[in-house]
Amino acid sequence: MKNNFYFLLLLCCVIPSGFAQLHSISFEAIESLQGIEKRKTIVFIQTDWCQFCHAMKNTTFKNEEIIKELNTGFYFINFNAEEKRTVVFNKTTFQFKRTGNTSGTHELAIALGTINKQLNFPILCVLNSENEIIFQHSGYLKPKELKLILAKLKE
Repeated sequence: MKNNFYFLLLLCCVIPSGFAQLHSISFEAIESLQGIEKRKTIVFIQTDWCQFCHAMKNTTFKNEEIIKELNTGFYFINFNAEEKRTVVFNKTTFQFKRTGNTSGTHELAIALGTINKQLNFPILCVLNSENEIIFQHSGYLKPKELKLILAKLKE
């Protein structure tokens, strides 16, 4: 009986619970990862106050098919547009730019997320393996919509 308990405990620790987890990397890691394996990079640009950003994180990016596709075929970066730390990406230094006492936007969010001279969150920006923008979309994406985009990107 005691052995069965330990066996079940071990089984619970070893066997995955069925929930996949989306692997997010940093901008600083992209260059070395591209040296190992060339992939497109999906950058999700969001803010803490954006309700559609939170909705997308809690639905689209929790979808197991999306998670599997992103983890196996792309590099994924979850980037807060109000990040205060300096980021070096693509041999350029990007910083947080204040627009008020407590508000502002990161230069990298502006560089990657500006569409028609505007930043509308959430933003999905796709980079090729040379870190060039090949696709941008602003607004909430349902899992089905993101699946179609990912399928097109793999062609």
